[in-house]
Amino acid sequence: MDSNMFHKRREKLDLFKAFRNKTVQVQEKPVPDDLYTKCPSCGSPILSTRFREMLRVCPHCGGHSVLGARDRLAATVDEGSFRELFGQMAANDPLHFPGYAEKLSGLEKKTGLREAVVTGTGKVGGYRMAIAVMDSRFIMGSMSSAVGEKITLLAEYAAKKRLPLIVFCASGGARMQEGIFSLMQMAKTTAAVERLAEAGCLYVTVLTNPTTGGVTASFASLGDIILAEPGALIGFAGPRVIEQTIKQKLPEGFQRAEFLCDCGFVDAVVPRGQLRDTLAQILKLHSREGR
Repeated sequence: MDSNMFHKRREKLDLFKAFRNKTVQVQEKPVPDDLYTKCPSCGSPILSTRFREMLRVCPHCGGHSVLGARDRLAATVDEGSFRELFGQMAANDPLHFPGYAEKLSGLEKKTGLREAVVTGTGKVGGYRMAIAVMDSRFIMGSMSSAVGEKITLLAEYAAKKRLPLIVFCASGGARMQEGIFSLMQMAKTTAAVERLAEAGCLYVTVLTNPTTGGVTASFASLGDIILAEPGALIGFAGPRVIEQTIKQKLPEGFQRAEFLCDCGFVDAVVPRGQLRDTLAQILKLHSREGR
């Protein structure tokens, strides 16, 4: 009996050793590359789904990252109300600048845009308006002849239909590949905005990061109401260029939205999550016929 008991214990011990030495195959699931996003401002990791839900605003530092034109429209305009205008208009290559045509083709495939601005009409809070949204992913939102033409045509359309016009600005300035053709858009868009004012239509600009160069020196600065996102760089020449020119150190936060608001250039600095409600309130206060 004792021999049988020891025999059973030995069998159990052998089974335990065999199980312990057995290699268990565990199937590893790959971690998606885009599971987390690194905040460009503070470097903190953010769950990508949460980052998108927060409209690409960092929950740690409040930094406002680049928001594409289509995402901006989805976050601003009432669902199903947006109707694009002049969508087929695209940049050409008037100077036959080396590599420019290839760059435009590549960016169209990458961003799904034909140019650095999307224009159309829609509603915000139930109030009709015309809207243009610039996209800095397309050659830094630089102003080509096509961008200037789309802004001009939209301003003329708004004046004709007596609609308020909202423009989200994001630009590195004039597009160097088009030379003087780009610079001419400053005068053209300015004249269009003046005609909009003569028609008695409200004009609101929202300056996002960055808004610089010829865009700042033309239609971006002409709004009846000028809003800006927190931390947005706003100016003509960049701070480094200014420092190198005047050989002086600029004040802290120079050319940022908050600094310009204190100086009276910007009417209000509005966080991205509050922009839609703010614009709806502005449109309500200036509405001609209600919704």
